[in-house]
Amino acid sequence: MRGRGSGKDRIFVNRSLALEKIKCFGFDMDYTLAMYKSPDYEELAFTLLLEHLVAIGYPPEILAYKYDPTFPTRGLVFDALYGNLLKVDSHGNLLVCAHGFRFLKGAEILHYYPNKFIQRDDMKRFHILNTLFNLTEAHLYACLVDFFTNCSRYVNCDTGYKHGNLFMSFRSMYQDVREAMDHVHLSVGAVGKGLVVGCLKEKTLENLEKYVVKDPRVPLLLSRMKEVGKVFLATNSDYTYTDAIMSYLFNFSNEDKADVPRRPWRSYFDLIVVDTRKPLFFAEGTVLRQVDTDTGKLRMGTYTGPLQHCAVYSGGSSDVVCDLLGVKGKDILYMGDHIFGDILKSKKRQGWRTFLVVPELARELQVWTEKSELFEELRSLDLFLAELYQHLDSGSSERPDISSIKRRIQKVTHEMDMCYGKMGSLFRCGSRQTLFANQLMRYADLYAASFINFLYYPFSYLFRAPPVLMAHESTVEHSHRDSGDGVTALPPWLAQHGDPGQQVPQDSSGEEEDDGEA
Repeated sequence: MRGRGSGKDRIFVNRSLALEKIKCFGFDMDYTLAMYKSPDYEELAFTLLLEHLVAIGYPPEILAYKYDPTFPTRGLVFDALYGNLLKVDSHGNLLVCAHGFRFLKGAEILHYYPNKFIQRDDMKRFHILNTLFNLTEAHLYACLVDFFTNCSRYVNCDTGYKHGNLFMSFRSMYQDVREAMDHVHLSVGAVGKGLVVGCLKEKTLENLEKYVVKDPRVPLLLSRMKEVGKVFLATNSDYTYTDAIMSYLFNFSNEDKADVPRRPWRSYFDLIVVDTRKPLFFAEGTVLRQVDTDTGKLRMGTYTGPLQHCAVYSGGSSDVVCDLLGVKGKDILYMGDHIFGDILKSKKRQGWRTFLVVPELARELQVWTEKSELFEELRSLDLFLAELYQHLDSGSSERPDISSIKRRIQKVTHEMDMCYGKMGSLFRCGSRQTLFANQLMRYADLYAASFINFLYYPFSYLFRAPPVLMAHESTVEHSHRDSGDGVTALPPWLAQHGDPGQQVPQDSSGEEEDDGEA
């Protein structure tokens, strides 16, 4: 088995965690245990979304659009008032603004956002697209805005489009797309009742090899986890779909050369809960019912008995999970891909230890290492900028000309961003961290490209978080603290978030463990 030398095989640490203190490993299913093949899966979802919109009255010309995996990234914000896709930092400051596929600059941005700032808590207007399922949604907004903006039949307005006596606002467009998302992501059970056509789950099950990644290391890792603790599955998916996906993931013939004996997928888990309705699951939850695994139907009444081996439950809450498994919050390490539904709520409401799956990390690490000269140039520009002001004070009339340096910083930042995709990096825009990066650092104790990276660590491992220095600690040297020239030239953003020459945060072992508080 290969080691964890490469970044994509490593686990990164925001808060120290002693793995030997974890008594229970919890998993989401979609995009965590079950990874979907990109871009095939997103292309399928995008096509189904377009078909549904046409079915409810949208122009058939939109069917000409194809999913472009280089355009969207997670963590974008859709402005339902002006129809813009925004990339923001944790405070709501704008980093990138796009109207359709056109990126706005200068005066155009100020027209919509005079302060280059948004009130993120205005949930009726600003909608954060944080999940991997949201990638197709984000791209669809861009396609629709692009189409209506350039179609001669429609008159462009700040808040939507006019066509004769009809007006379509961006808010109504958002509502239509959300309804299409709900339609496409309906349960397989609803499809079986003849209620819908064009269901993503149904189409996925028709061609599992095309859309779902099958990895023999999954049953191997779960069998090892079950030897040292308890393992549970908590998914929003229905039982019919969950059973089909998990059976596929764990069904390996001798030719597949899996390192564990073939056995039913349910035997890898101490507890299985479907239809969890996260994030509600982490609050009051819903009624806990038992699933008849022969028929897939729910049994009557609320389940009140003890935990049964290989049984499947529906609904419930995180409190019920703790009670059934006999564990408390910090005994659990929960792994998921949804920064809000899986990580933030489980951390804030239950105190669970958290592991965020970030598949994009493999690409982010590749750019980080291959384009190190750009990060180094940005660092040098910051150093040079600091030097220009080094010997000036409040009595100085001199004003250094920094216009050329600012232009170069903008050019290098743009070149860096384009290495990741049209919307730039998931984690930053030049030297500024995105909202997604801030939430990851705040709520995910650990993160990696895949949970399978646990294979490369012993269960006695202590994940040790690197020290985080405040600005006054990182820019003033200890040896010169009493002199006037103790300020280092290292810019604060580099000092706080890492020198590009250091690559990425390291996973490490040590003797201390924090309490895991966010």
